[in-house]
Amino acid sequence: MANRAKHLVFLGCGLLCAAASVFAIAGAPSAAEGPQNGPPAPAASAPNFPVASGARLAGDAKQTRFILDLDRKIEFRAFPLADPYRVVVDIPQVDFQLAAGTGSAGRGLVKAFRYGLVMPGGSRIVFDLTGPVKIANSYVLDAANGQPPRLVLDFEEVDRTSFVQSLAPASRPESKPAISESTTATIPAVTSAALPPVAVTDARPLIVIDPGHGGIDNGTQSGDQTEKNLVLGFGLALRDRIEKSGKYRVVMTRSDDTFIPLNDRVKIARSQSAALFVSIHADALPRREGDAQGATIYTVSDKASDAEAERLAEAENKADAIGGVNLTDEPTEVADILIDLAQRETKTFSNRFARLLMDEMKTTVRMHKHPLKSAGFRVLKAPDVPSVLVEIGYVSNKGDLEHLVSESWRNKAVGSMVQAIDTFFAKRLATAGSAK
Repeated sequence: MANRAKHLVFLGCGLLCAAASVFAIAGAPSAAEGPQNGPPAPAASAPNFPVASGARLAGDAKQTRFILDLDRKIEFRAFPLADPYRVVVDIPQVDFQLAAGTGSAGRGLVKAFRYGLVMPGGSRIVFDLTGPVKIANSYVLDAANGQPPRLVLDFEEVDRTSFVQSLAPASRPESKPAISESTTATIPAVTSAALPPVAVTDARPLIVIDPGHGGIDNGTQSGDQTEKNLVLGFGLALRDRIEKSGKYRVVMTRSDDTFIPLNDRVKIARSQSAALFVSIHADALPRREGDAQGATIYTVSDKASDAEAERLAEAENKADAIGGVNLTDEPTEVADILIDLAQRETKTFSNRFARLLMDEMKTTVRMHKHPLKSAGFRVLKAPDVPSVLVEIGYVSNKGDLEHLVSESWRNKAVGSMVQAIDTFFAKRLATAGSAK
Protein backbone atom coordinates (compact mmCIF):
# COMPACT_ATOMS: atom_id res chain seq x y z
CA MET A 1 0.00 0.00 0.00
CA ALA A 2 2.88 2.39 0.81
CA ASN A 3 4.38 1.81 -2.63
CA ARG A 4 1.00 2.32 -4.27
CA ALA A 5 0.51 5.59 -2.37
CA LYS A 6 3.92 6.82 -3.49
CA HIS A 7 3.04 5.85 -7.05
CA LEU A 8 -0.20 7.86 -6.86
CA VAL A 9 1.62 10.91 -5.54
CA PHE A 10 4.25 10.59 -8.26
CA LEU A 11 1.66 10.33 -11.01
CA GLY A 12 -0.40 13.17 -9.59
CA CYS A 13 2.63 15.47 -9.48
CA GLY A 14 3.52 14.45 -13.01
CA LEU A 15 0.05 15.35 -14.24
CA LEU A 16 0.19 18.77 -12.58
CA CYS A 17 3.59 19.45 -14.13
CA ALA A 18 2.31 18.40 -17.54
CA ALA A 19 -0.77 20.59 -17.21
CA ALA A 20 1.43 23.58 -16.43
CA SER A 21 3.69 23.04 -19.44
CA VAL A 22 3.46 25.21 -22.51
CA PHE A 23 4.20 23.49 -25.78
CA ALA A 24 5.62 25.37 -28.78
CA ILE A 25 4.24 24.65 -32.25
CA ALA A 26 6.51 25.20 -35.24
CA GLY A 27 8.98 27.03 -33.00
CA ALA A 28 6.63 29.95 -32.13
CA PRO A 29 4.29 30.75 -29.22
CA SER A 30 0.80 29.31 -29.68
CA ALA A 31 -2.34 31.42 -29.49
CA ALA A 32 -3.46 28.89 -26.91
CA GLU A 33 -0.80 30.45 -24.70
CA GLY A 34 -1.64 33.73 -23.06
CA PRO A 35 -0.31 36.47 -20.80
CA GLN A 36 0.63 35.07 -17.41
CA ASN A 37 -0.92 37.78 -15.26
CA GLY A 38 -4.58 36.73 -15.30
CA PRO A 39 -7.52 38.40 -17.03
CA PRO A 40 -6.87 42.00 -18.11
CA ALA A 41 -8.50 44.90 -16.30
CA PRO A 42 -11.54 46.40 -18.06
CA ALA A 43 -10.49 49.02 -20.59
CA ALA A 44 -11.64 52.59 -20.22
CA SER A 45 -12.87 52.56 -23.81
CA ALA A 46 -13.49 49.89 -26.44
CA PRO A 47 -10.24 48.82 -28.16
CA ASN A 48 -9.93 49.50 -31.86
CA PHE A 49 -9.49 45.95 -33.12
CA PRO A 50 -8.98 45.08 -36.80
CA VAL A 51 -12.26 44.28 -38.55
CA ALA A 52 -12.83 41.20 -40.73
CA SER A 53 -15.72 42.02 -43.09
CA GLY A 54 -15.78 39.02 -45.44
CA ALA A 55 -14.44 35.49 -45.87
CA ARG A 56 -14.69 33.03 -48.76
CA LEU A 57 -13.27 29.87 -50.30
CA ALA A 58 -12.37 29.23 -53.92
CA GLY A 59 -10.86 26.37 -55.87
CA ASP A 60 -11.29 22.60 -56.00
CA ALA A 61 -10.19 19.34 -54.37
CA LYS A 62 -6.60 19.81 -55.60
CA GLN A 63 -6.07 23.47 -54.71
CA THR A 64 -8.23 25.63 -52.45
CA ARG A 65 -7.81 29.31 -51.56
CA PHE A 66 -9.10 31.10 -48.45
CA ILE A 67 -9.53 34.89 -48.50
CA LEU A 68 -10.30 37.10 -45.50
CA ASP A 69 -11.14 40.79 -46.09
CA LEU A 70 -9.75 43.14 -43.44
CA ASP A 71 -9.69 46.86 -42.75
CA ARG A 72 -5.93 46.81 -42.07
CA LYS A 73 -2.93 44.50 -42.39
CA ILE A 74 -2.30 42.02 -39.57
CA GLU A 75 0.34 39.48 -38.62
CA PHE A 76 -0.55 35.79 -38.60
CA ARG A 77 0.83 32.29 -38.12
CA ALA A 78 -0.56 29.18 -39.80
CA PHE A 79 0.23 25.55 -38.98
CA PRO A 80 -1.30 22.10 -39.64
CA LEU A 81 -2.54 19.53 -37.11
CA ALA A 82 -3.24 15.85 -37.66
CA ASP A 83 -5.97 13.39 -36.69
CA PRO A 84 -8.28 15.04 -37.54
CA TYR A 85 -6.70 17.02 -40.38
CA ARG A 86 -6.83 20.73 -39.58
CA VAL A 87 -5.04 23.98 -40.31
CA VAL A 88 -4.95 26.58 -37.55
CA VAL A 89 -4.35 30.29 -38.17
CA ASP A 90 -3.47 32.45 -35.16
CA ILE A 91 -4.06 36.19 -35.55
CA PRO A 92 -4.38 39.22 -33.26
CA GLN A 93 -7.82 39.86 -31.77
CA VAL A 94 -10.19 40.64 -34.63
CA ASP A 95 -13.73 41.95 -34.72
CA PHE A 96 -15.37 39.36 -36.97
CA GLN A 97 -18.23 41.11 -38.79
CA LEU A 98 -18.97 38.19 -41.10
CA ALA A 99 -22.33 37.12 -42.47
CA ALA A 100 -24.27 34.55 -40.45
CA GLY A 101 -23.30 31.01 -41.41
CA THR A 102 -19.90 31.97 -42.78
CA GLY A 103 -17.64 28.92 -42.65
CA SER A 104 -20.38 26.33 -42.22
CA ALA A 105 -20.23 25.29 -45.89
CA GLY A 106 -16.93 24.05 -47.25
CA ARG A 107 -15.35 23.89 -50.67
CA GLY A 108 -12.55 21.88 -52.21
CA LEU A 109 -10.09 20.75 -49.54
CA VAL A 110 -11.93 22.55 -46.73
CA LYS A 111 -14.98 20.91 -45.13
CA ALA A 112 -15.75 23.94 -42.94
CA PHE A 113 -14.01 26.60 -40.89
CA ARG A 114 -14.58 28.33 -37.55
CA TYR A 115 -13.32 31.58 -36.12
CA GLY A 116 -13.38 33.44 -32.82
CA LEU A 117 -11.52 34.65 -29.76
CA VAL A 118 -9.15 32.23 -28.03
CA MET A 119 -7.79 34.66 -25.44
CA PRO A 120 -7.83 38.41 -24.83
CA GLY A 121 -5.77 39.88 -27.66
CA GLY A 122 -5.80 36.74 -29.81
CA SER A 123 -8.21 35.24 -32.34
CA ARG A 124 -8.06 31.99 -34.28
CA ILE A 125 -9.38 30.46 -37.48
CA VAL A 126 -9.58 26.65 -37.65
CA PHE A 127 -10.07 24.83 -40.95
CA ASP A 128 -11.48 21.29 -40.97
CA LEU A 129 -9.94 19.53 -43.96
CA THR A 130 -11.05 16.69 -46.20
CA GLY A 131 -7.57 15.15 -46.04
CA PRO A 132 -3.85 15.97 -45.79
CA VAL A 133 -2.79 19.32 -47.29
CA LYS A 134 0.17 21.64 -47.38
CA ILE A 135 0.03 25.40 -46.98
CA ALA A 136 1.44 26.28 -50.38
CA ASN A 137 1.21 30.05 -49.91
CA SER A 138 0.15 32.39 -47.12
CA TYR A 139 0.39 36.18 -47.13
CA VAL A 140 -1.40 39.47 -46.45
CA LEU A 141 -2.10 41.78 -49.40
CA ASP A 142 -1.98 45.55 -49.12
CA ALA A 143 -5.08 47.56 -49.94
CA ALA A 144 -5.01 48.42 -53.64
CA ASN A 145 -7.34 49.58 -56.42
CA GLY A 146 -10.24 50.07 -54.06
CA GLN A 147 -9.84 46.56 -52.58
CA PRO A 148 -9.22 46.05 -48.84
CA PRO A 149 -6.22 44.34 -47.25
CA ARG A 150 -6.62 40.58 -47.46
CA LEU A 151 -5.28 37.51 -45.70
CA VAL A 152 -4.78 34.74 -48.26
CA LEU A 153 -3.97 31.06 -47.72
CA ASP A 154 -3.52 28.50 -50.49
CA PHE A 155 -3.97 24.81 -49.61
CA GLU A 156 -2.72 22.02 -51.87
CA GLU A 157 -3.48 18.31 -51.67
CA VAL A 158 -0.55 16.12 -50.52
CA ASP A 159 -0.10 12.54 -49.34
CA ARG A 160 -0.10 11.49 -45.70
CA THR A 161 3.68 11.15 -45.49
CA SER A 162 4.33 14.66 -46.78
CA PHE A 163 1.71 16.07 -44.44
CA VAL A 164 3.21 14.39 -41.36
CA GLN A 165 6.68 15.66 -42.27
CA SER A 166 5.31 19.22 -42.30
CA LEU A 167 4.12 18.96 -38.69
CA ALA A 168 6.10 20.15 -35.70
CA PRO A 169 7.88 17.15 -34.10
CA ALA A 170 5.66 17.18 -31.00
CA SER A 171 2.56 17.04 -33.20
CA ARG A 172 3.60 14.10 -35.39
CA PRO A 173 1.27 11.14 -34.87
CA GLU A 174 4.01 8.54 -35.38
CA SER A 175 5.83 9.87 -32.31
CA LYS A 176 3.00 8.83 -30.00
CA PRO A 177 0.08 6.39 -29.93
CA ALA A 178 -2.90 7.40 -32.03
CA ILE A 179 -5.63 9.11 -30.00
CA SER A 180 -9.22 10.01 -30.68
CA GLU A 181 -10.64 13.51 -30.37
CA SER A 182 -12.32 12.61 -27.09
CA THR A 183 -9.23 11.12 -25.39
CA THR A 184 -8.12 12.83 -22.19
CA ALA A 185 -5.18 15.04 -23.13
CA THR A 186 -2.59 17.43 -21.80
CA ILE A 187 -2.88 20.84 -23.44
CA PRO A 188 -1.17 24.23 -23.24
CA ALA A 189 -2.11 26.67 -20.50
CA VAL A 190 -4.02 29.84 -21.36
CA THR A 191 -4.63 33.20 -19.79
CA SER A 192 -7.38 32.33 -17.33
CA ALA A 193 -5.41 29.46 -15.78
CA ALA A 194 -2.91 31.97 -14.38
CA LEU A 195 -5.24 33.49 -11.84
CA PRO A 196 -3.66 35.23 -8.84
CA PRO A 197 -3.47 33.20 -5.62
CA VAL A 198 -6.46 33.49 -3.35
CA ALA A 199 -6.08 35.42 -0.09
CA VAL A 200 -5.12 32.92 2.59
CA THR A 201 -6.77 35.09 5.25
CA ASP A 202 -10.22 34.62 3.67
CA ALA A 203 -11.61 31.35 5.00
CA ARG A 204 -14.84 31.49 3.01
CA PRO A 205 -15.37 28.54 0.62
CA LEU A 206 -14.33 29.25 -2.97
CA ILE A 207 -16.80 28.36 -5.74
CA VAL A 208 -15.68 28.15 -9.36
CA ILE A 209 -18.37 28.83 -11.97
CA ASP A 210 -17.56 27.49 -15.43
CA PRO A 211 -19.67 28.81 -18.33
CA GLY A 212 -19.10 26.24 -21.11
CA HIS A 213 -17.59 26.89 -24.53
CA GLY A 214 -16.65 30.45 -25.57
CA GLY A 215 -14.65 32.23 -28.23
CA ILE A 216 -14.15 30.06 -31.28
CA ASP A 217 -16.37 27.36 -29.74
CA ASN A 218 -20.06 28.38 -29.95
CA GLY A 219 -21.43 25.18 -28.45
CA THR A 220 -24.99 24.38 -29.49
CA GLN A 221 -27.05 26.93 -31.40
CA SER A 222 -30.63 27.80 -32.30
CA GLY A 223 -31.15 30.68 -34.68
CA ASP A 224 -29.10 33.60 -33.36
CA GLN A 225 -28.92 32.14 -29.84
CA THR A 226 -25.64 30.39 -29.04
CA GLU A 227 -24.93 28.21 -26.04
CA LYS A 228 -21.75 30.11 -25.19
CA ASN A 229 -23.67 33.38 -24.74
CA LEU A 230 -26.64 31.85 -22.92
CA VAL A 231 -24.50 30.06 -20.34
CA LEU A 232 -22.19 33.06 -19.87
CA GLY A 233 -25.19 35.24 -19.00
CA PHE A 234 -26.44 32.57 -16.59
CA GLY A 235 -23.00 32.13 -15.03
CA LEU A 236 -22.55 35.85 -14.44
CA ALA A 237 -25.99 36.08 -12.83
CA LEU A 238 -25.13 33.10 -10.59
CA ARG A 239 -21.83 34.74 -9.61
CA ASP A 240 -23.54 38.00 -8.70
CA ARG A 241 -26.16 36.24 -6.57
CA ILE A 242 -23.55 34.14 -4.74
CA GLU A 243 -21.29 37.12 -4.07
CA LYS A 244 -24.26 39.15 -2.81
CA SER A 245 -24.73 36.65 0.01
CA GLY A 246 -21.22 37.39 1.28
CA LYS A 247 -20.75 33.75 2.34
CA TYR A 248 -18.45 32.63 -0.46
CA ARG A 249 -15.68 33.70 -2.79
CA VAL A 250 -16.31 33.17 -6.52
CA VAL A 251 -13.98 32.67 -9.49
CA MET A 252 -15.18 32.45 -13.11
CA THR A 253 -13.30 30.28 -15.60
CA ARG A 254 -14.33 32.88 -18.17
CA SER A 255 -16.22 36.15 -17.78
CA ASP A 256 -16.20 37.10 -21.45
CA ASP A 257 -16.28 35.47 -24.89
CA THR A 258 -12.94 33.66 -24.57
CA PHE A 259 -11.99 30.10 -25.48
CA ILE A 260 -10.67 28.15 -22.47
CA PRO A 261 -9.36 24.58 -23.00
CA LEU A 262 -10.98 21.92 -20.83
CA ASN A 263 -7.95 21.02 -18.75
CA ASP A 264 -7.35 24.67 -17.92
CA ARG A 265 -10.87 24.95 -16.53
CA VAL A 266 -10.02 22.12 -14.14
CA LYS A 267 -6.64 23.73 -13.36
CA ILE A 268 -8.35 26.94 -12.30
CA ALA A 269 -10.41 25.05 -9.73
CA ARG A 270 -7.46 23.05 -8.41
CA SER A 271 -4.96 25.94 -8.32
CA GLN A 272 -7.45 28.06 -6.38
CA SER A 273 -8.24 25.22 -3.91
CA ALA A 274 -11.91 25.42 -4.84
CA ALA A 275 -14.53 23.88 -2.58
CA LEU A 276 -17.03 23.44 -5.45
CA PHE A 277 -16.94 23.52 -9.27
CA VAL A 278 -20.14 24.16 -11.23
CA SER A 279 -20.01 23.94 -15.03
CA ILE A 280 -22.96 25.49 -16.91
CA HIS A 281 -24.09 24.22 -20.33
CA ALA A 282 -27.18 24.03 -22.55
CA ASP A 283 -27.69 20.89 -24.63
CA ALA A 284 -29.35 20.32 -28.01
CA LEU A 285 -30.59 17.24 -29.83
CA PRO A 286 -30.30 16.79 -33.60
CA ARG A 287 -33.70 16.81 -35.29
CA ARG A 288 -33.46 13.13 -36.15
CA GLU A 289 -33.13 12.25 -32.45
CA GLY A 290 -36.48 13.72 -31.44
CA ASP A 291 -37.13 16.25 -28.69
CA ALA A 292 -36.04 16.61 -25.07
CA GLN A 293 -36.56 19.27 -22.45
CA GLY A 294 -35.63 20.31 -18.94
CA ALA A 295 -32.48 20.70 -16.86
CA THR A 296 -30.08 17.81 -16.18
CA ILE A 297 -27.30 17.51 -13.59
CA TYR A 298 -24.23 15.41 -14.37
CA THR A 299 -21.45 14.00 -12.22
CA VAL A 300 -18.32 12.27 -13.48
CA SER A 301 -18.14 8.53 -14.07
CA ASP A 302 -15.98 6.26 -16.20
CA LYS A 303 -19.18 4.59 -17.40
CA ALA A 304 -22.03 6.72 -18.73
CA SER A 305 -25.42 6.33 -17.06
CA ASP A 306 -27.15 6.10 -20.45
CA ALA A 307 -26.58 6.58 -24.18
CA GLU A 308 -27.59 10.26 -24.10
CA ALA A 309 -25.10 10.99 -21.32
CA GLU A 310 -22.38 9.22 -23.30
CA ARG A 311 -23.22 11.22 -26.44
CA LEU A 312 -23.12 14.50 -24.57
CA ALA A 313 -19.80 13.73 -22.84
CA GLU A 314 -18.21 12.79 -26.16
CA ALA A 315 -19.44 16.05 -27.73
CA GLU A 316 -18.26 18.21 -24.83
CA ASN A 317 -14.89 16.47 -24.66
CA LYS A 318 -14.18 17.50 -28.27
CA ALA A 319 -14.14 21.20 -27.38
CA ASP A 320 -10.35 21.33 -27.55
CA ALA A 321 -10.30 19.87 -31.06
CA ILE A 322 -12.87 22.49 -32.07
CA GLY A 323 -10.55 25.16 -30.74
CA GLY A 324 -7.67 23.67 -32.70
CA VAL A 325 -5.40 23.14 -29.71
CA ASN A 326 -2.51 20.75 -30.12
CA LEU A 327 -3.58 17.61 -28.24
CA THR A 328 -1.01 15.21 -26.85
CA ASP A 329 -1.91 11.95 -25.21
CA GLU A 330 -2.02 11.52 -21.46
CA PRO A 331 -1.38 8.00 -20.14
CA THR A 332 -4.67 6.26 -19.55
CA GLU A 333 -3.46 4.96 -16.20
CA VAL A 334 -3.18 8.52 -14.85
CA ALA A 335 -6.76 9.37 -15.79
CA ASP A 336 -7.97 6.06 -14.35
CA ILE A 337 -6.20 6.68 -11.07
CA LEU A 338 -7.52 10.21 -10.78
CA ILE A 339 -11.08 9.15 -11.53
CA ASP A 340 -11.34 5.76 -9.87
CA LEU A 341 -8.82 5.53 -7.04
CA ALA A 342 -7.74 8.97 -5.79
CA GLN A 343 -9.97 11.16 -3.63
CA ARG A 344 -13.04 8.90 -3.59
CA GLU A 345 -14.58 11.21 -1.01
CA THR A 346 -14.76 13.90 -3.71
CA LYS A 347 -17.15 11.76 -5.71
CA THR A 348 -19.36 11.38 -2.66
CA PHE A 349 -19.53 15.15 -2.20
CA SER A 350 -20.19 15.67 -5.93
CA ASN A 351 -23.10 13.23 -5.86
CA ARG A 352 -24.45 14.78 -2.66
CA PHE A 353 -24.44 18.27 -4.17
CA ALA A 354 -26.05 16.97 -7.38
CA ARG A 355 -28.95 15.53 -5.38
CA LEU A 356 -29.38 18.72 -3.35
CA LEU A 357 -29.32 20.76 -6.55
CA MET A 358 -31.94 18.55 -8.17
CA ASP A 359 -34.23 18.84 -5.13
CA GLU A 360 -34.02 22.64 -5.18
CA MET A 361 -34.24 23.14 -8.95
CA LYS A 362 -37.26 20.90 -9.42
CA THR A 363 -39.33 23.26 -7.26
CA THR A 364 -38.67 26.24 -9.54
CA VAL A 365 -37.70 25.08 -13.05
CA ARG A 366 -38.58 22.24 -15.41
CA MET A 367 -36.29 19.23 -15.05
CA HIS A 368 -35.43 16.47 -17.51
CA LYS A 369 -37.36 13.21 -17.03
CA HIS A 370 -34.06 11.68 -15.81
CA PRO A 371 -32.47 14.67 -14.07
CA LEU A 372 -29.43 12.95 -12.51
CA LYS A 373 -26.88 11.38 -14.84
CA SER A 374 -23.17 10.61 -15.05
CA ALA A 375 -20.57 10.33 -17.79
CA GLY A 376 -16.87 10.84 -18.46
CA PHE A 377 -16.74 14.62 -18.74
CA ARG A 378 -13.14 15.81 -18.76
CA VAL A 379 -14.12 19.09 -17.14
CA LEU A 380 -15.36 17.23 -14.04
CA LYS A 381 -12.22 15.19 -13.41
CA ALA A 382 -10.53 17.22 -10.68
CA PRO A 383 -9.73 14.56 -8.07
CA ASP A 384 -10.03 16.92 -5.10
CA VAL A 385 -12.83 19.36 -6.06
CA PRO A 386 -16.52 18.34 -5.87
CA SER A 387 -17.81 19.03 -9.40
CA VAL A 388 -21.08 18.97 -11.32
CA LEU A 389 -22.08 19.90 -14.85
CA VAL A 390 -25.56 21.44 -15.19
CA GLU A 391 -27.34 21.40 -18.53
CA ILE A 392 -29.82 24.18 -17.77
CA GLY A 393 -32.04 23.25 -20.73
CA TYR A 394 -32.20 22.31 -24.42
CA VAL A 395 -31.75 25.07 -26.98
CA SER A 396 -33.33 22.64 -29.46
CA ASN A 397 -36.61 22.72 -27.50
CA LYS A 398 -38.82 25.77 -28.10
CA GLY A 399 -40.11 25.91 -24.54
CA ASP A 400 -36.66 25.56 -22.99
CA LEU A 401 -35.20 28.19 -25.31
CA GLU A 402 -37.89 30.65 -24.23
CA HIS A 403 -36.84 30.01 -20.62
CA LEU A 404 -33.13 30.31 -21.37
CA VAL A 405 -33.54 33.82 -22.78
CA SER A 406 -35.93 34.88 -19.99
CA GLU A 407 -34.46 36.96 -17.17
CA SER A 408 -37.35 35.94 -14.90
CA TRP A 409 -36.66 32.22 -15.45
CA ARG A 410 -32.93 32.75 -14.98
CA ASN A 411 -33.48 34.52 -11.65
CA LYS A 412 -35.56 31.59 -10.39
CA ALA A 413 -33.02 29.01 -11.55
CA VAL A 414 -30.12 30.96 -10.05
CA GLY A 415 -32.01 31.30 -6.76
CA SER A 416 -32.54 27.55 -6.48
CA MET A 417 -28.84 26.92 -7.20
CA VAL A 418 -27.77 29.32 -4.46
CA GLN A 419 -30.13 27.61 -2.01
CA ALA A 420 -28.58 24.23 -2.88
CA ILE A 421 -25.10 25.68 -2.37
CA ASP A 422 -26.09 27.00 1.07
CA THR A 423 -27.49 23.61 2.09
CA PHE A 424 -24.44 21.77 0.74
CA PHE A 425 -21.93 23.83 2.69
CA ALA A 426 -24.06 23.89 5.84
CA LYS A 427 -24.02 20.07 5.88
CA ARG A 428 -20.28 19.92 5.17
CA LEU A 429 -19.58 22.31 8.00
CA ALA A 430 -21.77 20.30 10.33
CA THR A 431 -20.14 16.95 9.49
CA ALA A 432 -16.53 17.93 8.83
CA GLY A 433 -16.11 21.05 10.93
CA SER A 434 -14.75 22.98 7.93
CA ALA A 435 -15.80 23.76 4.35
CA LYS A 436 -12.67 22.44 2.76
